[in-house]
Amino acid sequence: MDDPNAAPSADGRLRLSEPAGRWTLLVTAAGSGLVLLEATVVTVALPALERDLGASLTGLQWTVNAFTLTLSALILLGGALGDRFGRRRMYLIGIAWFAAASLLCGLAPTLEWLVAGRALQGIGGALLVPGALALIQESFVPEDRNRALGWWSGLSGAAGAVGPLLGGAMVDTAGWRWVFLVNVPVAAALAVVLGTRVPARRSGARSGRFDVPGAALTAIGLGGITYALTDGAADPRATVAAAAIGVVAVVAFWRVERRSQSPMLPLAVFGSRTFAAANLAGFFLYGALAVLMFVLPIQLQISTGYSALTTGLALVPLTALTLVLSARGGTLAGRLGPRVPMTVGSLACAVGLVLATRIDPDASYLTEVLPAVVLVGIGIPLITPAITASVLNAVADAHAGVAGAVSNGVARAAGLLVVAALPLLAGLPRYAADDPTALDRGFDHSMLIGAGLCVLGGIVAWFGLVETHPTTLRRTGASVSARTPP
Repeated sequence: MDDPNAAPSADGRLRLSEPAGRWTLLVTAAGSGLVLLEATVVTVALPALERDLGASLTGLQWTVNAFTLTLSALILLGGALGDRFGRRRMYLIGIAWFAAASLLCGLAPTLEWLVAGRALQGIGGALLVPGALALIQESFVPEDRNRALGWWSGLSGAAGAVGPLLGGAMVDTAGWRWVFLVNVPVAAALAVVLGTRVPARRSGARSGRFDVPGAALTAIGLGGITYALTDGAADPRATVAAAAIGVVAVVAFWRVERRSQSPMLPLAVFGSRTFAAANLAGFFLYGALAVLMFVLPIQLQISTGYSALTTGLALVPLTALTLVLSARGGTLAGRLGPRVPMTVGSLACAVGLVLATRIDPDASYLTEVLPAVVLVGIGIPLITPAITASVLNAVADAHAGVAGAVSNGVARAAGLLVVAALPLLAGLPRYAADDPTALDRGFDHSMLIGAGLCVLGGIVAWFGLVETHPTTLRRTGASVSARTPP
């Protein structure tokens, strides 16, 4: 319980018991939640997009991947911009950019227009998400940070989890365009609150030129690999060329960052075993969750016969559990360290995804759908706060923006690559509505792939996160920061 009489800290940092602290938490969680919401709300609208815009499965993938691609490719740059020019300022720019891009998506007359708008949304998200974590890290007193991160994970995660329900309601009542248009007034309200209720805090700006080669190579690498995975069957020669360009760009990015005097990604942060293991586990786990959130809404609507709204209602338990348990998950990670919560959460999600293979055209909600949704809803709140706390506690506050960007970049890249590869790996049909039998078979394969990724994430968490106490992580972060170039 927060003490309402708690005095402000001597250095001006906030407490959760203060009004300014609660406003800061609300704005950071809502902004991040808006980005997560946009990543999940679209999934329920995919069948409507297929009908209205004549989109193939590849086109539907690109409505998801265009957003994730720019978000993943530019999120490191977004974190670096916040570290240099102020997290609050870049966060405000990100909100405005995201709102403008959402308006373009809502007005899209063609699939190509929509994909372009989604790419622009991802750019705004690249400024918002790392800025939110960095604002929490720099704004709150150390003893309140884990609780703040837990609340941030719960509130923003719930916003992402409510996406299918909100999307289903809007698709069935107002049409798929309102999935994007609703962001505009919400973003405007957040901008007002940020400007009037969240105090500006002067953080030490980092010097040096921007790592333009690093940013360009990140975008080229992810773009090439994603294109190869998404359009692989359409043009084998283009696939090989795109994959080669992507791999070469990723290798070149690593070499450039090692030699740069002012790298976008200081590679020394990976000297912390906790930082590296948390991000590797996060790659597997967020990839598994992306599998679920991409395929399950399509399966429920096309194979099982749910409407868009009913599909959203079917996932309400996941939303509710994420909201209720994430704050407690953050507290648990603060007390025990991240190792146990991440491992237990990974196994819960793995079992849930295996149970999801029972969802077929004749599936009962209570006996087939609900158990899978509940187990994933229990696992997510144990996973996300633990990953976030591990990453931020493993580096000094001066690098909070980049650390948050790495964690979120890994999460988005995992979803991007796994969703892009899923049709090839799981045998999903090109036009899902035309071949429900193949969709049902591919859905089962997809769930087993996701369960395998969860198991890998749990193994990495258990054997990689040997530093289980938060104070140990902070000591590790100090040593990493000392090796990081200015």
